[in-house]
Amino acid sequence: MQFSVSATNRSPRAGEVNGVSYHFMTTEAFQEAVAAGEFIEWEEVYPGRFYGTLRSEVDRVIDTGHNVVLDIDVKGALNVKRIYGDRALTIFIEPPSIDELRRRLEGRGTETTETIAVRIGKAEYELGFAANFDVRVVNDDLERAICDTRKVITDFINA
Repeated sequence: MQFSVSATNRSPRAGEVNGVSYHFMTTEAFQEAVAAGEFIEWEEVYPGRFYGTLRSEVDRVIDTGHNVVLDIDVKGALNVKRIYGDRALTIFIEPPSIDELRRRLEGRGTETTETIAVRIGKAEYELGFAANFDVRVVNDDLERAICDTRKVITDFINA
């Protein structure tokens, strides 16, 4: 299995490498790629901030004989499922509750109250899509969530 490298129009952060961390694109180049149908999924995740999966990136990974892993938003995942059908497995990793998610985010001490509120709002929105995924894994115990996810993936690949 190999992760696909997503594309974005944001600037690289310190230490990020183009083509490794992300495919960094200008807003204009990103929009041109969208218009040309070069993405299997893309989303304006935050105002003016685009992320997506290039079809060429998925093809590159498949051509090396690997299964592709995408870490994408819910709409993108459902679009990939629509395109690839039974060849794609969608897994929704969810917190045990919104309150627990809030507690975890606050416990990190890395985000502002405003940022946490935005992330909680997004999580509440995304939870509305969970029933549309092939599998739901509740991350209430990290080791069990890892084992459950590994089993689902292994069963899918071996089927």
